Amino acid sequence: MNIAIITGASSGLGEEFALQISNKYSNLDEIWIIARRKDKLQELSNKLSIKSKIICLDLALDSDLRLLANELDTIKPNVKILVNCAGYGKIGPFAFGSYEEEIGMINVNCKALTAVTYFVLPYINERGRIIQIASAAAFLPQPDFAVYAASKSFVLSFSRALKYELHNRKIHVTAICPGPVDTAFFDRADPDNQGKQFKKLFRVKPQKVVAKALRESALGDEISIYGWPIKLVFAFSKILPHKLILKIIYQTNEV
Repeated sequence: MNIAIITGASSGLGEEFALQISNKYSNLDEIWIIARRKDKLQELSNKLSIKSKIICLDLALDSDLRLLANELDTIKPNVKILVNCAGYGKIGPFAFGSYEEEIGMINVNCKALTAVTYFVLPYINERGRIIQIASAAAFLPQPDFAVYAASKSFVLSFSRALKYELHNRKIHVTAICPGPVDTAFFDRADPDNQGKQFKKLFRVKPQKVVAKALRESALGDEISIYGWPIKLVFAFSKILPHKLILKIIYQTNEV
């Protein structure tokens, strides 16, 4: 059985990946869509053009991660595409954030992504693809977004290393590093509107981010970055000292 697996599929980029993959890859027998909210997964399932398997899991829980591992071991599918979209962020000073939210970001963004990749990898054969959702926040530290940026730096570093480990198996690994995307992400990340308004000017549509990500994943690209503003951020993060960039960010946040 040829399948795709998508975590965080109930909304945002995860939902969009499911929609585009179902329309683009007719050789798939099934898409496994994973998230906590069964109602949202059912709504998504009704929109997909190929058969879907709804798997309601909280990937922050070890017990639920083990349920996924057991399901894989039972069915032993041929995974053509794995998309790790599950994750969230919280804007605000680290010291003022709740323990549950700050540690939760690490558990979902880092631990769960690593665990899902680990459990799925034995079922990915030659020409399979792994798509990991990182962020432009991965490029450098971000005051008032400290844990999120650090967690996405982990995703980017892990993905780039894994790409080379899997080279001989001909499995592509691509880290997706978008800037602000027009999804419900900020409803949780910034419910009190602490973020700066200028960030809203750079929000892009998830359809475009996902379409580009799928194209570049198929080509075996290491990183997918949508839009020239984020490409400039990536370039500056490589050229300019991070100390200088952080000072600029900090002063901007004080305005």
